[in-house]
Amino acid sequence: MEFILSIGERLREERERLGLSQSQMAELAKNLGAKGATRQSQALYEKGEQSPSAAYIAAITTSGADVLYILTGSRSAPPAPVLSRDEAGMLDNYRHCSKEMQQAARTQLAAMAQPAVKKGKAA
Repeated sequence: MEFILSIGERLREERERLGLSQSQMAELAKNLGAKGATRQSQALYEKGEQSPSAAYIAAITTSGADVLYILTGSRSAPPAPVLSRDEAGMLDNYRHCSKEMQQAARTQLAAMAQPAVKKGKAA
């Protein structure tokens, strides 16, 4: 039972790292096909009283959860940054643009991201 408890603790850590409530994490999993995902099941997973399904584990990866860490306690790479709603929307819009418009967006963003320069000195 200790193995399951440690998975639950790491699952809670990842949920908190992502800034999600138990209800939000369960809703995310449910919307992505994890049947029976509820706030109550999330609480049971985190307490180690129930094991999450493979569908649940697969679903939470879309939120940026480090599933390798949850299952093994080892991180293979730094956790992916969590996108804000605005950032996720911009990325979605970018992905739905033509290749030419994507290039134009990259060029514009690169120009806007340059530090301001005043008469040869960085601002």
